[in-house]
Amino acid sequence: MIYPKIRLSENIYWVGTNDRKTRLFENYWPIPSGIAYNSYLILDDQITLMDTVSMGTMDSFLEKLKEILNGRAINYLIINHMEPDHSGAVKTIINEFPQVTIVGNNRTFPMLEGYYGIKKNLMEVEENAVLHTGQHQFHFYLTPMVHWPETMMTYESTEKILFSADAFGSYGTLDGGIFDDELNLSFYEDEMRRYYSNIVGKYGLQVQKALAKLESLDLRMIASTHGPIWRLHIPKVVEFYRNWSTYKTEQGVVIAFGSMYGNTEKMADIIARAIAEEDIRNVRIYDVSKTHSSYIISDIWKYRGVILGSCAYNGGIFTPMRDLLMQLEHIMPRNHFLSIFGSMSWGGGGVSTLKKFAENIKWELIGEAIEVKHSPSDKDIVSLIELGKQMARRLKENDSSFSENNKPEMI
Repeated sequence: MIYPKIRLSENIYWVGTNDRKTRLFENYWPIPSGIAYNSYLILDDQITLMDTVSMGTMDSFLEKLKEILNGRAINYLIINHMEPDHSGAVKTIINEFPQVTIVGNNRTFPMLEGYYGIKKNLMEVEENAVLHTGQHQFHFYLTPMVHWPETMMTYESTEKILFSADAFGSYGTLDGGIFDDELNLSFYEDEMRRYYSNIVGKYGLQVQKALAKLESLDLRMIASTHGPIWRLHIPKVVEFYRNWSTYKTEQGVVIAFGSMYGNTEKMADIIARAIAEEDIRNVRIYDVSKTHSSYIISDIWKYRGVILGSCAYNGGIFTPMRDLLMQLEHIMPRNHFLSIFGSMSWGGGGVSTLKKFAENIKWELIGEAIEVKHSPSDKDIVSLIELGKQMARRLKENDSSFSENNKPEMI
């Protein structure tokens, strides 16, 4: 099969693949729109392959490579990230090109041996090392914990392209368009934030350190291992990462509830209406039993206000809400306002667990926690309305000191 040749420059090719079959990325994160695994081939006196793809999409990957190579061999395989969705084809590349030299850092090679038993033909690079392959020069920047310990980025200084591993990546296949200026980016912005918040978000400090290393680079493109290649909106996607890693948020509220028979959901709707009546336009309500936590956490990364409500369940908190709390405590996003509500029939446990979460997460608590027995009474409804108004007032107070220029903008 003859594939269209997709060039980043005259001698740099996209040889990535699209995965529309996998339902759960890492067997956990829903990817209803699939995912792309990006790999890049650089032709020169010595030929370089930048990362590989997931094992499940290897056939089309090899076909693309062989078409472009036209009988030539790959000299270097640069591994920026060892996670198997990017290193899954490494053994196959070695079988096809047994003389290939694998380029990585001192944390790459123990993983390479552990996953694939590979320990020959290795070239270890350190921070600021340079590899010359003819017309191209590859500069290496170690970016540990963005989001694995061995992660690094490679900057090709001739074409001014940053191969950024998972950083600046997104869920979603590349459906015809490969570059950001070929795509409708509203979808990718949301999926980029969902990817960041759930997979990279725990490592905000490490992201900031990586951004500092890259500040002096003249970037013509950013080529991630997932999602679009960025060439038109580079300042904007870098701004996204700077804002997300420093926990900058927009005015808005995420209300997440766990409800067995609908009473806690009624409370969520009452609070939401009170917030809307105070001219807060961005209000998102999620049923934790229906919506995967990755979508809820993505919006929590976007909006300052968070209101959590749960019924009691077996003397504790409703299980799907418990799971959301565990994930939030693990990644520890900062700089939020929090309110709490819930319901119980006899013994409670939902609201008390949310209070313990509030102590651990250390967000600013807005209003008193409200716990309703059975279903909300008229008196309870008044309290719920006031709780919504308190959250709205606090958001507007915060917004008055928050410059419009600091808000993350839509692409």
